[in-house]
Amino acid sequence: MRRQDFAYELPPELIAQVPLAERSASRMLVLDPATHAATDRSVRDLPSYLEAGDLLVFNDTRVVAARLFGTKPSGGRVEILLERALGENTALAQLSASKAIREGLTVATPGGPVRVLGRDGELWRIGLPQPALEFFERWGEVPLPPYIRRSALAADRERYQSMFARDPGAVAAPTASLHFDAALMAMLAQRGVERALVTLHVGAGTFQPVRVEDLAAHRMHAEWVSVSAATCEAIRRTQAAGHRVVAVGTTVVRALESAAQASATLTPGTLAAWCGDTRLFITPGFRFQVSDMLLTNFHLPESTLLMLVCAFAGRSEVLAGYAHAVRERYRFFSYGDAMLLTRKAA
Repeated sequence: MRRQDFAYELPPELIAQVPLAERSASRMLVLDPATHAATDRSVRDLPSYLEAGDLLVFNDTRVVAARLFGTKPSGGRVEILLERALGENTALAQLSASKAIREGLTVATPGGPVRVLGRDGELWRIGLPQPALEFFERWGEVPLPPYIRRSALAADRERYQSMFARDPGAVAAPTASLHFDAALMAMLAQRGVERALVTLHVGAGTFQPVRVEDLAAHRMHAEWVSVSAATCEAIRRTQAAGHRVVAVGTTVVRALESAAQASATLTPGTLAAWCGDTRLFITPGFRFQVSDMLLTNFHLPESTLLMLVCAFAGRSEVLAGYAHAVRERYRFFSYGDAMLLTRKAA
């Protein structure tokens, strides 16, 4: 398939710039798996689409205050966006400046000097005054996505973080989880819906555009994943009882399918605990092994996330749903609304 197969028109005013006051007040577009008809609901209605014994799987990654600004010795401004913490006070980061960055550069920041140690693919290795996560949490700001055209506010530190966030390492939120609050979780628990956790540290590469027309030539950025034995056992019980595994967000789908592929190299048809980097790129034709349903936000045109959603529920069906969402003035992207999908039969 080609990149242009996943294009759609989006009026800029539909890109959500701020979150709603209540997390679960967001709208939820539901695509009927049989008729493909679109129904306009609320995230608060999610429990009515689930049954006792269904399993919701959340990503428990925690967003780091990963954006930091500094200056070159010449006075030029440099933006530092943390990608991944390394050992010995080093990290991988994206660096942006009006003029080219070079190895050996020292960038002055409010927390002390940051040294540019060298290239690592499209990223830079940098040296920091203290361990990366500690340094950025102290001196950085919330790395709001580039389509949010405002500076980060103090409120974003809490609002751009899910209620499940516990393992720091992401530079972007697993946005489908942002719709959940204590009241909604209580309703789900009362209905008998179970929950489990995975970790996928979302990298800044999630916002990078696909630059090639032929999708077979695209290489995904690496993101760190951990799927525990407890979560694998919860999924096994759910499937054995004939209930559904519901992925909350595309990051959960990628984490589970990455673990399934790794497990298959050992014992086909099993899901075992796994951790490591994933570069899994899911496009139409992919054979899903774990998730039965997907709650997800709306994604950028021609993005790898939209391609994953189209692979899950059908390209024509999903793009028709997006056209409906545009007509009905849904709110798009990270602070926007959601859609609930059922996996299309292979």
